[in-house]
This record gives sequence, C-alpha cells and structure tokens, in this order.
Amino acid sequence: MNLSAYLKGDIFKVLSEVAEEMNVRCCIVGGYVRDIFLGRASKDIDVVCVGRGIELAEHVAQKLGKNCQVVVFRNFGTAQIKYHQTEIEFVGARRESYQRNSRKPIVEDGTLEDDQIRRDFTVNAMAISLNRADYGELIDPFNGLKDLENRILRTPTDPEITFSDDPLRMMRAIRFATVLEFRIHPATFNAIYKDRDRISIVSGERVVEEMNKMMMAARPSIGFNLMDETGLLPLILPELSALKGVETKDGRGHKDNFQHTLTVLDNVAAMSDNLYLRWAAVFHDIAKPQCKRWDPRLGWTFHNHNFLGEKMIPRIFRRLKLPMNEKMKYVQKMVSLHMRPIALVEETVTDSAVRRLLFDAGDDIEDLMILCEADITSKNPEKVRRFMVNYQEVRDKMRDLEERDRIRNMQPPITGDIIMQVFELTPCRVIGEIKDAIKDAILDGDIPNEYGPAYDLMLKLAADKGLTPKHDLSQGLG
Repeated sequence: MNLSAYLKGDIFKVLSEVAEEMNVRCCIVGGYVRDIFLGRASKDIDVVCVGRGIELAEHVAQKLGKNCQVVVFRNFGTAQIKYHQTEIEFVGARRESYQRNSRKPIVEDGTLEDDQIRRDFTVNAMAISLNRADYGELIDPFNGLKDLENRILRTPTDPEITFSDDPLRMMRAIRFATVLEFRIHPATFNAIYKDRDRISIVSGERVVEEMNKMMMAARPSIGFNLMDETGLLPLILPELSALKGVETKDGRGHKDNFQHTLTVLDNVAAMSDNLYLRWAAVFHDIAKPQCKRWDPRLGWTFHNHNFLGEKMIPRIFRRLKLPMNEKMKYVQKMVSLHMRPIALVEETVTDSAVRRLLFDAGDDIEDLMILCEADITSKNPEKVRRFMVNYQEVRDKMRDLEERDRIRNMQPPITGDIIMQVFELTPCRVIGEIKDAIKDAILDGDIPNEYGPAYDLMLKLAADKGLTPKHDLSQGLG
C-alpha cells in the first residue's frame, strides 16, 4: 500500500532528500501513520532512521532554513525540530532491554524492525518509507492495519514482556482505548491485570500525564472502567475505587457512587473541555464513603460529603502529582459548592441564596452550574425534567441579580482601611466583624452594593460596639 498522497509539504520532501544524501533508511513511524487511517489531524511526526538520527535532524533543519529550530538530546540519542506548527522527533532505530526495577531501557543500535517491535502497540508500530526507492510504502510487520480496522489494541510482542519492561504502557493502553474507543485484546488485557503492581515503579508525573489525556476523551468513563477492571484503579486512585458498590438495609439501597461519578464525568465531558472541571466531576462525591450513615427515617445519607471532599483534594493532588496551585483550588471550590445549586432547586429560590452563590462561585459560576446539571443522573425522566426547569429558574435569577447588584466577585465598598481610619483602630477582630456584617447585608439585599448605604451601616454597627467615629470619610477616601 502506497501512502505518498498523504506526504505533502516541504517537510516530507526535505526528509526524503536528506535521507538519500546521507544514504540512510528513513521512515515515519507511530501516531502520525496511525492517524492517517483514522482520519485524524496530527501535527507531531516521529521519524526513525537506521543510524545517525541526530545527524539527520541537523541536516534537515539546515535545509528547512531559518524558520526551523532544532533541539538535540544527545543522552537519549534523539533530536526535535519545530517547523511552523509541526514538531518532528528524530531517533535512530534501536532495540531495548530492561532491568526489573527500572523502566529506563538499555539501548543498542538496531534495525527498522527492531525499532518497530519495541513500540507499545501494533497500531503504533506501522511505518511509511521516505526513501526514494519505496517512497510512501506502508511497512507493517505486525498487522497493525488489521488491528486498526478491527479497533483492537495489541502489543507487537508478548504483552507480559511489554508491560513488565515498561509498565507505563499499561496506562497508555487504557488511554488509547479510551481516546480511540478501541477494545484491548484479551491477552493484552490479561497481561495488564497480571503486571498491574509494576505501575509502582512509574513516576506519578508520567501516570497523571496519561490520565489527563484519557480525561480529555469524549467518554472518559471508558478509561476509569478499564482501570477498575485491570486492577490499576485501587493502586492509583483508591479513593475513587472506594465509591464502588451498593449497600442495602431494610430493603433500601443507595446508588453505586462509582458508576454515578463516571456518568457525571461523561456528562461534563459532553458540555465542557475544561480538564479541571472534569477532575472536579471525578472528585465531587469522593468523600461519600466516609460520610455514609444509615438513618431509619431518611435511609442512606451522605451529609457534608462536599465539605470533607474539599479537604481531601490537596492530599490526592499531591499524591497524583497534579498541580498544587489555583487549579487545585478551583477543583476544591467546585467540590465544596456542588450541593448549593441542588439545594436551591429543591427549595424556594430566594434572592439572598442566589446572591451568596454568585459571591462564593465568582467567575466559576457557569462551570459550577455545568457540574450540577451533569450531576442529574436519575433514570426518572419527570424528575430530570423538573430539576432542569428549576435550574433554569436559578440561572434566570442569577442573571437578573448580577445585572442589578453586581455581586459576582464583589468587593464590599467599605474596606478594613476605611474602618481603621474612621475609628482610629489598629488591626483587630472588630474590623473583620463589621466588614462581614456589611457583606452579609448586601448579600441579603438589606442594603444596595453602594458606598453610601454601606458607610451608614458601618457607623451603626460600630456604635453598637461602643465605637465613636474620629474622622468623616462619608465621601470616600480622598
């Protein structure tokens, strides 16, 4: 099969010319080849040549001219070129062997087939020749094209050796199965299950990198179900695994919170490509096992699981090597607040409650509403319809109040500096009490979000505490 029609542009022409000049065997290999058959756009090209991969990259970069940048990694025998929007990775053909306690290979020069057989899956081991004699010809010694047509992930060699040598490939199998919606071949699947404990030698950063890619699939639940079935989930994310199962008492059971979580995750994925909103979906009920209680009147309850879940997030993020920054705080906020809109739709929607929700969620209010709507997983169509109608009422009221009161990310007009100057105070608890009371009055709708009414309330609150104004700042700070 000749695929030269897919090799368009300066890059492939120059690669072929330089390979001829250097008299080296040169091919494209891996994901770029796979994606041609899948009809997927790909900007990353992996080039393998039999010997002198770095030298090939340097010559190609020179020929492509000033718009091309080359970076050489001599310790790894690889080089990378960035040309416009395309990244080209160069490596010399090699064979690899591994020691039991490390996924860092011992590398030797090898043939093209040596290089193909070391790759993770047959669908990623296909190559296209760039040499003039057979330019564009598919080189597929392990029937990757057939596996691609059958939508199967299978290793080129014994899967137990493949996964034992480099256990990260277990997570790559699950990631590819999720993103491409392929089945994992039974022998490959069984090898993952057998070697699952080997994941412990892989760094958390590499594992979470695969999970993040898996999470951005159309249906991330596929990946978490595969992690569960292969036994990887309790090793990587035991808190999520702990959500599995249903307990029944007096004929009353609760839903399987693991499957519920995965449904919520897929619902969020259908509405948003925000990676950390998807992580919030994964963690929104993470504390339910710790909060589960039996109430003879109410049945199973999970009171305060949102607040405990918020506290669990930093420990989980630290272990998974997820970022300990604003992204983590965002997930905490989503987990903490996800019950608030639900409480609103179950009760009378008051202006005060909506103002407080707007204030606490700030610019993340739309993401919070997506998470909450995704959380409606009832099989009862009438219940779902009723919730959606009520959520729309909440949205309408939020829009109205935001236009009128400017609550989102509100900074109360009376600051601590103003209070200290008016009453000649040094920092103390009473300042915070006055500020909080003014904020609450605005959120409750007792006063508008304006300087004058807030200043008057400050004077009243201070008088109740026995404070006398020393300066007049009723017109604001000069």
